[in-house]
Amino acid sequence: MHRLQAFREMRARVPQKAFNWLVSFNSSRCIHSLPFATVNVEEISGSQPAEVHNLVQGKWTGSSKWNTILDPLNGESFIKVAEIDETGIQPFVESLSKCPKHGLHNPFKEPERYLMLGDVSVKAAHMLSQPKVSDFFTRLIQRVSPKSYQQALGEVFVTRKFLENFCGDQVRFLARSFAVPGNHLGQQSHGFRWPYGPVTIITPFNFPLEIPLLQLMGALYMGNKPVLKVDSKVSIVMEQMLRLLHDCGLPVEDVDFINADGKTMNKLLLEANPRMTLFTGSSRVADKLAVDLKGRIKLEDAGFDWKILGPDVKEVDYIAWVCDQDAYACSGQKCSAQSMLFMHENWSKSSLLRQMNDLAARRKLEDLTVGPVLTVVTEYKDNQIPMVLDALERMHAHLTAAVVSNDQLFLQARLAEVIGKSVNGTTYAGLRARTTGAPQNHWFGPAGDPRGAGIGTPEAIKLVWSCHREIIYDFGPLPQKWETPAST
Repeated sequence: MHRLQAFREMRARVPQKAFNWLVSFNSSRCIHSLPFATVNVEEISGSQPAEVHNLVQGKWTGSSKWNTILDPLNGESFIKVAEIDETGIQPFVESLSKCPKHGLHNPFKEPERYLMLGDVSVKAAHMLSQPKVSDFFTRLIQRVSPKSYQQALGEVFVTRKFLENFCGDQVRFLARSFAVPGNHLGQQSHGFRWPYGPVTIITPFNFPLEIPLLQLMGALYMGNKPVLKVDSKVSIVMEQMLRLLHDCGLPVEDVDFINADGKTMNKLLLEANPRMTLFTGSSRVADKLAVDLKGRIKLEDAGFDWKILGPDVKEVDYIAWVCDQDAYACSGQKCSAQSMLFMHENWSKSSLLRQMNDLAARRKLEDLTVGPVLTVVTEYKDNQIPMVLDALERMHAHLTAAVVSNDQLFLQARLAEVIGKSVNGTTYAGLRARTTGAPQNHWFGPAGDPRGAGIGTPEAIKLVWSCHREIIYDFGPLPQKWETPAST
């Protein structure tokens, strides 16, 4: 109470400008008190540029070449990234080559690491639950990938919930095996999830924290040694996250982190020959890498995502809001963003389109709720569903989709037909269906492509970051009076 009164009296006597400086100073001290952080988000600017380093063989390193990143809001040079060129990839090649094909751990080798990574997840999730840490990453995401505070915070929230899902014993549960009785006494077959060993992860700009962190931890959980490359424009976010993970007990040698352009990274992939690569990004680059890496790749590439509004017109306000969020949140830069809306003719009599227009019009650059985007609306009649399905069949990117309806006749007659004749990997159905939203509680990824990768769930982690290994125990005994049989 006495301290509060003294503070009020001091504020009354001190000029407002000086008081504002004091508050700013205390805020700065709070940010710098984060044990892992090497940057102050609020101070990153052209006059005080941040630096992003590489991590290889357990050491943070610079580079002879620094790539300057421009502030997306004012054009200032505000981040310097130590980029590796083609002459500097050898330490990364050597680091991956030191990891054997059987990985850093597996069910028969150093199983203690499953527990260690569970503990790292506990500590990292706890760190992200602290408001000052959550705000640090939210603001850092905003600085390099402009989106609203709520959108950036959502990315941090999903990351934290993912880590909470894999605390404690949950990591070793990912490696759960199964057994099948054999043909005779002493024989039994066991199926195990086995790591690939040296792997690479390449992720884009639009989700600087969520995509790389979820895939990175999945790779580590299953026993792999990854080298991580994030788009240089936003790589500062994962650099800081890696420092947080180290502070939470992750061995510094477990992950390599490289900043490089596409040509250099391609050379690294060809020389290091990783056993598996996860690529999230454009379909064109994905197809090239699939050839270069001889198919040793999993892809979460671009999506052209559709939504169908059924004949039942209800909850127009809510449907309009979801359409606006699906199309324009994060400036439409989500791979799950609504690209095409098929609207039943009944909706044209409602206020839906007007409300969608009004909602889009209220977005503005000042609060980072909008950027250049495009979506298409197409009206259809009951007898045109086959034409809609034909249009869906012609699309090449099958990531997310939504069928919005609670009409029982439509659901019985059409929902099964629409779902049965489409392949999108993450499909929502019902009145609250959407195309966006990649939470930690369900599979998110494409379907219809054997190279398709998922993210976030135990099934996704096991599919992407491990393979099946069968071990058959056959201890006998031999049948009594066994004799060598005739040749066959």
